[in-house]
Amino acid sequence: MKYQYRDREMGERILQKIGDLDLELTLMHVCGTHQDTLIRHGLQGLLADVGVDIRQGPGCPVCVTTPKEIEESLLLAKNGKTILVFGDMLKVPGASSSLSQAKTEGCDVRVVYGVDDGVRIARGIDNDCVFMSIGFETTTPSSAAALKAKTPDNFYVLTCNRLVPPALKAIVQMGEIRLDGLIEPGHVSTIIGSEPYRFISEEYGIPQVIAGFEPLDLLMGVYMLAKQKMKGESKVEIEYTRAVREEGNPKAVEVMDSVFEPTDVKWRGFPVIPDSGQELREEYGSKNARLVFEDILAELEGREFPEPEGCLCGEVLRGIVTSDECPLFGTACTPESPVGPCMVSAEGSCNIVYKYGKMG
Repeated sequence: MKYQYRDREMGERILQKIGDLDLELTLMHVCGTHQDTLIRHGLQGLLADVGVDIRQGPGCPVCVTTPKEIEESLLLAKNGKTILVFGDMLKVPGASSSLSQAKTEGCDVRVVYGVDDGVRIARGIDNDCVFMSIGFETTTPSSAAALKAKTPDNFYVLTCNRLVPPALKAIVQMGEIRLDGLIEPGHVSTIIGSEPYRFISEEYGIPQVIAGFEPLDLLMGVYMLAKQKMKGESKVEIEYTRAVREEGNPKAVEVMDSVFEPTDVKWRGFPVIPDSGQELREEYGSKNARLVFEDILAELEGREFPEPEGCLCGEVLRGIVTSDECPLFGTACTPESPVGPCMVSAEGSCNIVYKYGKMG
């Protein structure tokens, strides 16, 4: 049935079952698509009525990209390189400007829909092309596959890729928010499966459920977490069984790991998180924009790149505040004139809340 995952009656039954457990739960998801489903379908308010508070986590790749990484792309653009970037990154402010502004000033900044699109552009021009590779485990394998398949000599990669499980560990260890459970991202989990999350449950006693993106997926995910909490259990369950297997996609992981290796990296709103970034392995050094254009990027060494004044994107990404608790939300910061990335990206909480005009 076309709308079987949006069945109102079934949703009401699941909400009733959650309410019957009579628990007060603080949960976190780490996926922008989950945030969209929660807000667009009014689930945030419905779940609050039965004692469940769900917070946004660092589940938006564009949002966690740091001002320094944006400045790297801007500097390369201003030095004549063709920058290939996803559309969501264009308006994200760096410390000095944005790629959108650089484009209006004559820099060659081109929107791509994926790495293959970028490779195609590079094949058609003589200029050096730098693909700003942004994403979690969902998209990194495609970048890896493109590099293994041989890219043009003028094609380079500025890696801004990140890994989700280390960020979850950082959230738990920072202890800023007491979590009763985690809703893990379906897209990422189709690649890595459930095993990489297991240490969170075993070492920190936090229940986890990998959920899909339809309203009933999320409601069932919450119900499964609530049942774990009620029983005193702490494990990783898969609600999104139609797409996620325990082992994930081993071939995709193998390709990714053969081209990229973990590295310590800062996330927006976070300190440096060990082994949470992805950098090209030594054998792909000739494609690593940070190595190839080291002389250009040396200009940024030793500089500080603070967050925009008054912006609480970092706190939103750590689940400390909700979007509408930021004093800039909807006034100084709008999608037309964003201050921070959470208002720019389609997966950013601020953009989603602004678009639907409600938190519940």
